[in-house]
Amino acid sequence: MAQIEGIKIENFRVLKDVTLGRLGWSDTGSSGPLTPMTAVIGKNGVGKSSLFDAFGFLADCLQFGVEKACDSRGRGGYDRIRSQGVDEPIKFAIYYRQEPQSRPIKYELEIGKDTSERPYVAREKLSQAREHQSRGRLFLFLDMKDGDGVVWKGEALGQQEDENTDIHELSSRIDDKESTERESFNIPDMRTLSIASLGVLKQHPRIAAFRQFIEGWYLSYFTPDAARSLPLAGPQERLNIHGDNLGNVVQYMEREHKSKFENILVNIAEKVPGIDQIDTEQTSDGRVLIRFNDRGFTDPFYAQQVSDGTLKLFAYLLMLEDPTPPPFICIEEPENGLYHQLLEILAEEFRRHAKQGKNKSQIFVTTHQPYFVNALKPDEVWIMEKEEDGFSTIRRASDNELVVDLVNEDLLLGSLWHAKYFERTS
Repeated sequence: MAQIEGIKIENFRVLKDVTLGRLGWSDTGSSGPLTPMTAVIGKNGVGKSSLFDAFGFLADCLQFGVEKACDSRGRGGYDRIRSQGVDEPIKFAIYYRQEPQSRPIKYELEIGKDTSERPYVAREKLSQAREHQSRGRLFLFLDMKDGDGVVWKGEALGQQEDENTDIHELSSRIDDKESTERESFNIPDMRTLSIASLGVLKQHPRIAAFRQFIEGWYLSYFTPDAARSLPLAGPQERLNIHGDNLGNVVQYMEREHKSKFENILVNIAEKVPGIDQIDTEQTSDGRVLIRFNDRGFTDPFYAQQVSDGTLKLFAYLLMLEDPTPPPFICIEEPENGLYHQLLEILAEEFRRHAKQGKNKSQIFVTTHQPYFVNALKPDEVWIMEKEEDGFSTIRRASDNELVVDLVNEDLLLGSLWHAKYFERTS
């Protein structure tokens, strides 16, 4: 399963210059790659929502193009999402592996404004680490600038690069063997990512794999009120971002994956006293209701009647039993509405899913709840803060030696955060 080892975000809202994990083999100053389970903590207003939206923005850029991505989901356009007082482009860099033992790939994207003051793809690069990374250099196999560039076909490595490599120099820096593997490429619509176009062609398998990776991202901001809506009946494979198709997913699991659905029922019965059966009922006008059967009552309760916490826990457990799990799951504030004793259990469920066999997902969570953090380890937690200039910074909890020592003495990480042990001393 593919996994992000690092991400760098520049000039996106309050994230003027934020890096999580590592961005290359030469990144010696990093505290290591991102873990399968990652949580970002911090006070209200420090930038956690901006970080959550950065992943959604990247996915929207691939699906809709950069201009529509800037305008959608209430972002308000390019000038609203570019960091205040900044003239540089919005930049992203993602360092990831398609498989645990595969050579890592680095994707870089710059979004600027053209002469008509509209956002466009100013630069886009894909490069891959070579077999022996002793020098930390990468091989470039996609490089686009202002709509023009070059791409290498197949699995053969392309041009060796360093930070100063420019696409207009590539033709003079490759030998005859490499030149047979490359082709010039032009993107007519400079608001479209080149990986969106090239990623559908079989001669570019690495680009196709990266495109599929981003297309598979799943972002969740589950809201119980949305889940209480009455959608039209009809099975659906996966919860949407707010969960208003929860009943449709239950229908799908009941019909197509009964054993997995039974696992969910057993799991939720252990955590929520009384619940022993969950199923659906179709209304006369073709809408779907979710029924929760409590062993102490004859008549079932419907989703409109159960607590926010029960509904939310059920939705997350349903998500983790996805028969074809997404490679990357991003969840904003899963603690809202949940009883505090369930938060550690939920965190442990997320970690179990992130570390299990082939059917696993990398999980990324933003939270401000110490009870959730109690179940985590220092290398899984990042602390986000806001500086006096209004921009966010981030650091890993495991970089604090005192915190690591105290956790090794069996103190809980969330309790240490609540007691302000994460505060910077200088």
